[in-house]
Amino acid sequence: MKNIFVVKYTGPFGFIKPWTAVRDSETYSQQFLTPSIIAGIERKLFPELLKEDEGDIKKIVGHRLSYKQVSQQQEQIQPRGWNKKSSGEEKGYHRPYAILVRGVFIEPVLWLAFSDIEDAQKAAQEHICLCRNEDMLYPENEIQAVSREEFDSNEEMFAGFELIFEKNNDSFLVGYNRFKNNEPMYGFLKVIGTPVKNNF
Repeated sequence: MKNIFVVKYTGPFGFIKPWTAVRDSETYSQQFLTPSIIAGIERKLFPELLKEDEGDIKKIVGHRLSYKQVSQQQEQIQPRGWNKKSSGEEKGYHRPYAILVRGVFIEPVLWLAFSDIEDAQKAAQEHICLCRNEDMLYPENEIQAVSREEFDSNEEMFAGFELIFEKNNDSFLVGYNRFKNNEPMYGFLKVIGTPVKNNF
């Protein structure tokens, strides 16, 4: 059986904004990666894929995401637009402030699987982001060569959430793919082992 080559990424925190959360005052991090997020990570690792890009996932053949806990963090924001203030002495334009509460991953772990060892070696030299630029995950040097069966069954090493990009009776809508003319994305969630770690 042919091996796949798996790279482990870790970082202090991470956040994946759900596609339904537009202006929600309280939003917990989505626990899975959509096809467009995986495609975006691929383009960061392999910028040559941007040429004649159809938005397909070409190099990453599997992934797994786990974390230690979700921490509620406050963030001050301002809307993009301006409001006109015409009452009283202070006439002019202003932008009000608001506070958002985000449920952010603490110590996320992401495994990315490749069918080609050279792709894994290149990926193991680059940092990635789940979604926000400040949520950087860094690779570990060692690349794991395992069978697909072990990647899907080893609950100790490869525990986590993985969205399987298929449309069937178990699938649900996970957003719209910005790399493929905003076409609907579907998938079903596969859970291996205990994705939320309880050892601190």
